[in-house]
Amino acid sequence: MTEIEKVCKNARDSAIELSNLNSNKKNKMLNLIIDVIKNNAGEILSANKIDVINAQKNNMPTHFIDRLTLNQKRLDGIIEGIKNVISLSDPIGEVMETFTPKNGLKITKKRVPVGVIGVIYEARPNVTFDVIALTIKSGNCVVLRGGSDTINSNKKIVGLIKEAFKNNGFNPEYIQLLIDTTREGVLELMKLNKYIDLLIPRGGKSLIESVVKNSTVPVIETGSGNCHVYVHKDADLDMALKILINAKCARVSVCNAAESLLVDKEIAQKFLKTAKAELEKNNVKILGCKETIKIINCQKATDEDFYTEFDDYIISVKVVESLTGAIAHINKYGTKHSDCIVTNDKAAAKEFFNNIDSAAVYHNASTYFTDGFQFGFGAEIGISTQKIHARGPMGLKELTSYKYIVEGNGNIRV
Repeated sequence: MTEIEKVCKNARDSAIELSNLNSNKKNKMLNLIIDVIKNNAGEILSANKIDVINAQKNNMPTHFIDRLTLNQKRLDGIIEGIKNVISLSDPIGEVMETFTPKNGLKITKKRVPVGVIGVIYEARPNVTFDVIALTIKSGNCVVLRGGSDTINSNKKIVGLIKEAFKNNGFNPEYIQLLIDTTREGVLELMKLNKYIDLLIPRGGKSLIESVVKNSTVPVIETGSGNCHVYVHKDADLDMALKILINAKCARVSVCNAAESLLVDKEIAQKFLKTAKAELEKNNVKILGCKETIKIINCQKATDEDFYTEFDDYIISVKVVESLTGAIAHINKYGTKHSDCIVTNDKAAAKEFFNNIDSAAVYHNASTYFTDGFQFGFGAEIGISTQKIHARGPMGLKELTSYKYIVEGNGNIRV
Protein backbone atom coordinates (compact mmCIF):
# COMPACT_ATOMS: atom_id res chain seq x y z
CA MET A 1 0.00 0.00 0.00
CA THR A 2 1.42 3.39 -1.01
CA GLU A 3 1.66 6.33 1.38
CA ILE A 4 -1.15 8.14 -0.45
CA GLU A 5 -3.37 5.07 -0.21
CA LYS A 6 -2.67 4.82 3.55
CA VAL A 7 -3.68 8.45 4.04
CA CYS A 8 -6.94 7.94 2.15
CA LYS A 9 -7.66 4.70 4.01
CA ASN A 10 -7.20 6.51 7.33
CA ALA A 11 -9.92 8.94 6.26
CA ARG A 12 -12.21 6.12 5.14
CA ASP A 13 -11.73 4.23 8.40
CA SER A 14 -12.78 7.32 10.38
CA ALA A 15 -15.74 8.37 8.23
CA ILE A 16 -18.54 6.47 10.01
CA GLU A 17 -17.34 7.70 13.40
CA LEU A 18 -17.40 11.35 12.29
CA SER A 19 -20.77 10.95 10.59
CA ASN A 20 -22.31 9.99 13.94
CA LEU A 21 -20.99 12.91 15.99
CA ASN A 22 -23.62 15.35 17.19
CA SER A 23 -23.65 19.08 16.45
CA ASN A 24 -22.19 20.05 19.83
CA LYS A 25 -19.10 17.90 19.32
CA LYS A 26 -18.56 19.12 15.77
CA ASN A 27 -18.94 22.74 16.87
CA LYS A 28 -16.46 22.10 19.68
CA MET A 29 -13.93 20.98 17.06
CA LEU A 30 -14.55 24.15 15.08
CA ASN A 31 -13.99 26.24 18.21
CA LEU A 32 -10.71 24.39 18.69
CA ILE A 33 -9.68 25.51 15.19
CA ILE A 34 -10.42 29.11 16.16
CA ASP A 35 -8.25 28.66 19.26
CA VAL A 36 -5.47 27.24 17.08
CA ILE A 37 -5.52 30.36 14.90
CA LYS A 38 -5.62 32.77 17.84
CA ASN A 39 -2.91 30.99 19.85
CA ASN A 40 -0.58 30.13 16.97
CA ALA A 41 -0.96 33.03 14.54
CA GLY A 42 2.77 33.74 14.64
CA GLU A 43 3.69 30.15 13.74
CA ILE A 44 1.13 30.04 10.94
CA LEU A 45 2.29 33.35 9.45
CA SER A 46 5.96 32.34 9.74
CA ALA A 47 5.31 29.12 7.81
CA ASN A 48 3.32 31.06 5.24
CA LYS A 49 6.15 33.58 4.87
CA ILE A 50 8.47 30.75 3.75
CA ASP A 51 6.00 29.88 0.98
CA VAL A 52 5.68 33.54 -0.05
CA ILE A 53 9.48 34.03 -0.18
CA ASN A 54 9.85 30.86 -2.27
CA ALA A 55 7.15 32.11 -4.66
CA GLN A 56 8.93 35.45 -4.99
CA LYS A 57 12.23 33.69 -5.71
CA ASN A 58 10.44 31.69 -8.40
CA ASN A 59 9.17 34.95 -9.95
CA MET A 60 5.52 34.02 -9.50
CA PRO A 61 3.08 36.76 -10.60
CA THR A 62 1.64 39.29 -8.18
CA HIS A 63 -1.88 37.85 -8.22
CA PHE A 64 -0.49 34.38 -7.40
CA ILE A 65 1.43 35.74 -4.40
CA ASP A 66 -1.68 37.60 -3.26
CA ARG A 67 -3.68 34.34 -3.16
CA LEU A 68 -0.82 32.63 -1.34
CA THR A 69 -0.35 35.25 1.35
CA LEU A 70 -1.82 35.09 4.85
CA ASN A 71 -1.76 38.06 7.22
CA GLN A 72 -3.47 38.92 10.48
CA LYS A 73 -6.42 40.55 8.72
CA ARG A 74 -7.01 37.43 6.63
CA LEU A 75 -6.69 35.20 9.70
CA ASP A 76 -9.30 37.36 11.43
CA GLY A 77 -11.56 36.89 8.41
CA ILE A 78 -11.03 33.12 8.56
CA ILE A 79 -12.02 33.13 12.25
CA GLU A 80 -15.17 35.08 11.40
CA GLY A 81 -16.01 32.55 8.71
CA ILE A 82 -15.59 29.61 11.10
CA LYS A 83 -17.80 31.36 13.68
CA ASN A 84 -20.46 31.70 11.01
CA VAL A 85 -20.22 27.99 10.17
CA ILE A 86 -20.66 27.20 13.88
CA SER A 87 -23.81 29.33 13.97
CA LEU A 88 -25.40 27.51 11.01
CA SER A 89 -27.86 24.68 11.47
CA ASP A 90 -26.34 21.21 11.15
CA PRO A 91 -27.88 19.62 8.04
CA ILE A 92 -27.01 16.05 9.07
CA GLY A 93 -30.01 14.03 10.18
CA GLU A 94 -32.51 16.40 8.61
CA VAL A 95 -35.65 14.57 7.53
CA MET A 96 -36.20 15.68 3.95
CA GLU A 97 -39.52 13.85 3.53
CA THR A 98 -41.51 10.94 4.93
CA PHE A 99 -44.07 8.92 2.99
CA THR A 100 -45.91 5.59 3.00
CA PRO A 101 -46.58 3.97 -0.40
CA LYS A 102 -49.28 1.34 -1.05
CA ASN A 103 -46.99 -1.46 0.18
CA GLY A 104 -47.30 -0.12 3.75
CA LEU A 105 -43.62 0.68 4.30
CA LYS A 106 -42.74 3.84 6.18
CA ILE A 107 -40.00 5.54 4.14
CA THR A 108 -37.96 8.45 5.46
CA LYS A 109 -35.52 10.39 3.30
CA LYS A 110 -32.74 11.58 5.60
CA ARG A 111 -29.75 13.84 4.98
CA VAL A 112 -26.33 12.20 5.55
CA PRO A 113 -22.67 13.13 4.90
CA VAL A 114 -21.07 12.26 1.57
CA GLY A 115 -18.34 10.35 3.48
CA VAL A 116 -14.77 11.14 2.41
CA ILE A 117 -14.16 14.24 0.32
CA GLY A 118 -10.87 14.91 -1.46
CA VAL A 119 -10.03 18.53 -2.27
CA ILE A 120 -7.29 19.37 -4.76
CA TYR A 121 -6.31 23.03 -4.72
CA GLU A 122 -3.50 25.40 -5.49
CA ALA A 123 -1.76 28.19 -3.60
CA ARG A 124 -4.58 29.22 -1.26
CA PRO A 125 -3.89 28.36 2.39
CA ASN A 126 -7.15 30.06 3.45
CA VAL A 127 -8.92 27.25 1.58
CA THR A 128 -7.38 24.78 4.03
CA PHE A 129 -9.30 26.36 6.91
CA ASP A 130 -12.54 26.77 4.95
CA VAL A 131 -12.55 23.17 3.76
CA ILE A 132 -11.79 21.72 7.20
CA ALA A 133 -14.54 23.79 8.84
CA LEU A 134 -17.18 22.84 6.29
CA THR A 135 -16.30 19.16 6.11
CA ILE A 136 -16.21 18.73 9.89
CA LYS A 137 -19.57 20.50 10.35
CA SER A 138 -21.13 18.41 7.56
CA GLY A 139 -19.74 15.18 9.04
CA ASN A 140 -17.28 14.40 6.26
CA CYS A 141 -13.67 13.27 6.54
CA VAL A 142 -11.38 15.18 4.21
CA VAL A 143 -8.21 14.49 2.26
CA LEU A 144 -6.43 17.75 1.43
CA ARG A 145 -4.03 18.01 -1.46
CA GLY A 146 -2.68 21.54 -1.72
CA GLY A 147 -0.02 22.63 -4.17
CA SER A 148 3.74 22.55 -3.61
CA ASP A 149 3.79 26.36 -3.37
CA THR A 150 1.80 26.28 -0.12
CA ILE A 151 3.13 23.10 1.48
CA ASN A 152 4.77 24.82 4.47
CA SER A 153 1.59 26.71 5.31
CA ASN A 154 -0.59 23.62 4.97
CA LYS A 155 1.69 21.37 7.03
CA LYS A 156 1.70 23.89 9.86
CA ILE A 157 -2.07 24.52 9.74
CA VAL A 158 -3.09 20.87 9.55
CA GLY A 159 -0.48 19.77 12.09
CA LEU A 160 -1.69 22.31 14.67
CA ILE A 161 -5.36 21.41 14.14
CA LYS A 162 -4.73 17.66 14.40
CA GLU A 163 -2.72 18.19 17.57
CA ALA A 164 -5.56 20.23 19.08
CA PHE A 165 -8.09 17.52 18.19
CA LYS A 166 -5.95 14.80 19.72
CA ASN A 167 -5.33 16.78 22.92
CA ASN A 168 -9.05 17.29 23.36
CA GLY A 169 -10.21 13.72 22.76
CA PHE A 170 -11.14 13.95 19.08
CA ASN A 171 -9.85 11.70 16.33
CA PRO A 172 -7.16 13.61 14.37
CA GLU A 173 -7.63 11.23 11.42
CA TYR A 174 -10.78 13.11 10.35
CA ILE A 175 -8.35 15.40 8.53
CA GLN A 176 -5.68 14.13 6.16
CA LEU A 177 -3.03 16.12 4.28
CA LEU A 178 -1.10 14.70 1.36
CA ILE A 179 2.54 15.72 1.61
CA ASP A 180 3.21 14.35 -1.89
CA THR A 181 2.55 17.28 -4.22
CA THR A 182 3.86 15.63 -7.39
CA ARG A 183 1.78 15.14 -10.52
CA GLU A 184 2.10 11.38 -10.06
CA GLY A 185 0.75 11.70 -6.54
CA VAL A 186 -2.33 13.63 -7.54
CA LEU A 187 -3.02 11.20 -10.39
CA GLU A 188 -2.93 8.35 -7.86
CA LEU A 189 -5.39 10.21 -5.63
CA MET A 190 -7.79 10.58 -8.55
CA LYS A 191 -7.99 6.77 -8.89
CA LEU A 192 -8.70 5.92 -5.24
CA ASN A 193 -12.46 5.66 -5.55
CA LYS A 194 -12.56 2.80 -3.04
CA TYR A 195 -11.62 5.33 -0.34
CA ILE A 196 -12.72 8.71 -1.72
CA ASP A 197 -16.41 9.43 -2.39
CA LEU A 198 -16.04 12.83 -4.05
CA LEU A 199 -13.25 15.00 -5.48
CA ILE A 200 -13.48 18.78 -5.62
CA PRO A 201 -10.74 20.60 -7.57
CA ARG A 202 -10.21 24.30 -6.80
CA GLY A 203 -7.88 26.18 -9.06
CA GLY A 204 -7.18 27.16 -12.64
CA LYS A 205 -8.64 25.77 -15.82
CA SER A 206 -5.82 23.27 -16.43
CA LEU A 207 -6.12 21.76 -12.92
CA ILE A 208 -9.87 21.34 -13.22
CA GLU A 209 -9.64 19.85 -16.71
CA SER A 210 -6.97 17.39 -15.54
CA VAL A 211 -9.10 16.16 -12.63
CA VAL A 212 -12.22 15.80 -14.80
CA LYS A 213 -10.24 13.90 -17.44
CA ASN A 214 -8.29 11.55 -15.17
CA SER A 215 -10.44 10.89 -12.10
CA THR A 216 -12.34 7.67 -11.46
CA VAL A 217 -13.76 9.37 -8.35
CA PRO A 218 -16.91 11.47 -8.95
CA VAL A 219 -15.94 15.13 -9.45
CA ILE A 220 -17.67 18.43 -8.86
CA GLU A 221 -16.12 21.06 -11.13
CA THR A 222 -15.52 24.37 -9.42
CA GLY A 223 -15.36 27.51 -11.51
CA SER A 224 -12.94 28.90 -13.54
CA GLY A 225 -14.67 32.25 -13.66
CA ASN A 226 -14.88 34.14 -16.91
CA CYS A 227 -17.46 36.55 -15.46
CA HIS A 228 -19.19 39.39 -17.32
CA VAL A 229 -20.61 42.81 -16.53
CA TYR A 230 -23.12 43.89 -19.18
CA VAL A 231 -24.12 47.56 -19.27
CA HIS A 232 -27.55 47.73 -20.89
CA LYS A 233 -28.73 50.82 -22.80
CA ASP A 234 -31.10 51.71 -19.93
CA ALA A 235 -28.46 51.45 -17.19
CA ASP A 236 -27.69 54.05 -14.57
CA LEU A 237 -24.16 54.71 -15.82
CA ASP A 238 -22.81 55.87 -12.46
CA MET A 239 -24.08 52.66 -10.90
CA ALA A 240 -22.65 50.64 -13.79
CA LEU A 241 -19.21 52.18 -13.30
CA LYS A 242 -19.19 51.42 -9.56
CA ILE A 243 -20.26 47.82 -10.19
CA LEU A 244 -17.66 47.35 -12.93
CA ILE A 245 -14.78 48.68 -10.82
CA ASN A 246 -15.80 46.59 -7.82
CA ALA A 247 -16.30 43.43 -9.88
CA LYS A 248 -12.99 43.83 -11.73
CA CYS A 249 -10.65 45.57 -9.32
CA ALA A 250 -11.58 44.60 -5.75
CA ARG A 251 -9.47 41.47 -6.08
CA VAL A 252 -8.41 40.42 -9.57
CA SER A 253 -7.15 36.96 -8.62
CA VAL A 254 -10.50 35.51 -7.51
CA CYS A 255 -12.86 33.49 -9.69
CA ASN A 256 -15.78 35.91 -9.22
CA ALA A 257 -13.83 38.87 -10.63
CA ALA A 258 -15.23 40.33 -13.86
CA GLU A 259 -13.05 39.44 -16.84
CA SER A 260 -15.18 40.96 -19.59
CA LEU A 261 -17.23 44.14 -20.04
CA LEU A 262 -20.11 44.25 -22.53
CA VAL A 263 -21.68 47.60 -23.46
CA ASP A 264 -24.72 48.35 -25.59
CA LYS A 265 -23.78 50.24 -28.76
CA GLU A 266 -26.32 52.98 -27.96
CA ILE A 267 -24.39 54.10 -24.85
CA ALA A 268 -20.89 52.90 -25.70
CA GLN A 269 -19.50 56.32 -26.68
CA LYS A 270 -20.46 57.84 -23.35
CA PHE A 271 -19.75 54.93 -21.02
CA LEU A 272 -16.50 53.52 -22.43
CA LYS A 273 -14.56 56.77 -22.13
CA THR A 274 -15.44 57.07 -18.44
CA ALA A 275 -14.85 53.36 -17.84
CA LYS A 276 -11.43 53.54 -19.50
CA ALA A 277 -10.32 56.35 -17.20
CA GLU A 278 -11.42 54.50 -14.07
CA LEU A 279 -10.01 51.16 -15.16
CA GLU A 280 -6.65 52.71 -15.98
CA LYS A 281 -6.61 54.43 -12.57
CA ASN A 282 -6.73 50.89 -11.20
CA ASN A 283 -3.94 49.72 -13.55
CA VAL A 284 -6.29 47.57 -15.65
CA LYS A 285 -5.23 46.90 -19.24
CA ILE A 286 -8.10 46.97 -21.75
CA LEU A 287 -8.40 44.59 -24.70
CA GLY A 288 -11.21 45.81 -26.97
CA CYS A 289 -13.21 44.64 -29.95
CA LYS A 290 -13.17 46.54 -33.27
CA GLU A 291 -16.01 48.83 -32.19
CA THR A 292 -14.36 49.51 -28.83
CA ILE A 293 -11.13 50.60 -30.53
CA LYS A 294 -13.10 53.17 -32.54
CA ILE A 295 -14.18 54.80 -29.25
CA ILE A 296 -11.15 54.44 -26.96
CA ASN A 297 -7.46 53.82 -27.45
CA CYS A 298 -6.71 50.24 -26.41
CA GLN A 299 -5.17 47.00 -27.62
CA LYS A 300 -7.26 44.77 -29.90
CA ALA A 301 -8.87 41.74 -28.28
CA THR A 302 -8.58 38.35 -29.97
CA ASP A 303 -11.36 35.79 -29.95
CA GLU A 304 -9.32 33.80 -27.42
CA ASP A 305 -9.22 36.82 -25.09
CA PHE A 306 -13.00 36.67 -24.74
CA TYR A 307 -12.70 33.06 -23.54
CA THR A 308 -9.95 33.90 -21.03
CA GLU A 309 -10.05 34.06 -17.24
CA PHE A 310 -7.19 36.53 -16.79
CA ASP A 311 -6.85 36.50 -12.97
CA ASP A 312 -4.96 39.72 -13.56
CA TYR A 313 -5.34 43.44 -14.21
CA ILE A 314 -6.71 42.82 -17.71
CA ILE A 315 -10.27 43.07 -19.06
CA SER A 316 -11.79 42.31 -22.46
CA VAL A 317 -14.40 44.74 -23.79
CA LYS A 318 -17.11 44.09 -26.39
CA VAL A 319 -19.65 46.51 -27.83
CA VAL A 320 -22.91 44.62 -28.49
CA GLU A 321 -25.92 45.57 -30.57
CA SER A 322 -28.53 44.61 -27.99
CA LEU A 323 -29.54 42.47 -25.02
CA THR A 324 -29.88 39.49 -27.38
CA GLY A 325 -26.27 39.95 -28.51
CA ALA A 326 -25.02 40.23 -24.93
CA ILE A 327 -26.81 37.02 -23.91
CA ALA A 328 -25.41 35.15 -26.93
CA HIS A 329 -21.88 36.41 -26.19
CA ILE A 330 -21.98 35.41 -22.51
CA ASN A 331 -23.41 31.96 -23.20
CA LYS A 332 -20.71 31.38 -25.84
CA TYR A 333 -17.64 32.70 -24.04
CA GLY A 334 -18.55 32.43 -20.35
CA THR A 335 -17.83 29.63 -17.90
CA LYS A 336 -21.30 29.49 -16.30
CA HIS A 337 -20.00 31.13 -13.14
CA SER A 338 -21.33 34.67 -12.48
CA ASP A 339 -22.70 37.29 -14.85
CA CYS A 340 -24.31 40.68 -14.29
CA ILE A 341 -26.67 43.03 -16.13
CA VAL A 342 -26.85 46.69 -15.12
CA THR A 343 -30.17 48.20 -16.18
CA ASN A 344 -33.25 50.05 -14.99
CA ASP A 345 -35.39 47.99 -17.37
CA LYS A 346 -36.97 45.17 -15.32
CA ALA A 347 -38.12 43.33 -18.44
CA ALA A 348 -34.53 43.30 -19.75
CA ALA A 349 -33.28 42.01 -16.39
CA LYS A 350 -35.90 39.23 -16.45
CA GLU A 351 -34.87 38.21 -19.96
CA PHE A 352 -31.22 38.16 -18.84
CA PHE A 353 -32.10 35.99 -15.81
CA ASN A 354 -34.08 33.56 -17.95
CA ASN A 355 -31.50 33.14 -20.70
CA ILE A 356 -28.06 33.33 -19.07
CA ASP A 357 -27.00 29.78 -18.18
CA SER A 358 -24.77 30.56 -15.19
CA ALA A 359 -24.70 29.54 -11.54
CA ALA A 360 -25.21 33.13 -10.32
CA VAL A 361 -26.93 35.82 -12.38
CA TYR A 362 -26.99 39.41 -11.09
CA HIS A 363 -29.10 42.50 -11.71
CA ASN A 364 -27.49 45.76 -10.60
CA ALA A 365 -24.96 44.07 -8.30
CA SER A 366 -21.30 43.08 -8.52
CA THR A 367 -20.24 39.54 -9.39
CA TYR A 368 -17.79 39.82 -6.47
CA PHE A 369 -20.69 38.74 -4.23
CA THR A 370 -20.54 35.14 -5.50
CA ASP A 371 -18.98 33.82 -2.33
CA GLY A 372 -20.09 31.43 0.40
CA PHE A 373 -19.49 34.00 3.13
CA GLN A 374 -21.54 36.64 1.30
CA PHE A 375 -24.35 34.15 0.60
CA GLY A 376 -24.62 33.38 4.31
CA PHE A 377 -22.95 29.94 4.15
CA GLY A 378 -20.14 30.89 6.54
CA ALA A 379 -17.54 29.76 4.02
CA GLU A 380 -17.43 27.70 0.85
CA ILE A 381 -15.64 24.62 -0.33
CA GLY A 382 -15.76 25.91 -3.89
CA ILE A 383 -18.08 27.43 -6.47
CA SER A 384 -19.64 24.79 -8.69
CA THR A 385 -20.28 25.66 -12.33
CA GLN A 386 -22.06 22.36 -12.99
CA LYS A 387 -25.80 21.80 -13.19
CA ILE A 388 -26.08 19.14 -10.51
CA HIS A 389 -27.32 19.32 -6.91
CA ALA A 390 -24.37 21.58 -6.03
CA ARG A 391 -24.32 24.78 -8.10
CA GLY A 392 -22.75 28.11 -7.19
CA PRO A 393 -21.11 28.56 -3.75
CA MET A 394 -21.01 25.18 -2.00
CA GLY A 395 -21.85 25.27 1.70
CA LEU A 396 -22.91 22.62 4.19
CA LYS A 397 -25.94 21.18 2.38
CA GLU A 398 -23.96 20.80 -0.85
CA LEU A 399 -21.61 18.45 1.04
CA THR A 400 -24.40 16.04 1.93
CA SER A 401 -26.22 13.16 0.32
CA TYR A 402 -29.24 11.28 1.61
CA LYS A 403 -30.42 7.79 2.33
CA TYR A 404 -33.80 6.15 2.66
CA ILE A 405 -34.73 4.70 6.06
CA VAL A 406 -37.32 2.00 5.35
CA GLU A 407 -39.39 0.60 8.25
CA GLY A 408 -41.77 -2.32 8.04
CA ASN A 409 -43.57 -4.90 10.12
CA GLY A 410 -42.70 -8.18 8.48
CA ASN A 411 -43.48 -6.78 5.00
CA ILE A 412 -42.54 -8.97 2.02
CA ARG A 413 -42.83 -8.16 -1.63
CA VAL A 414 -45.23 -10.31 -3.65
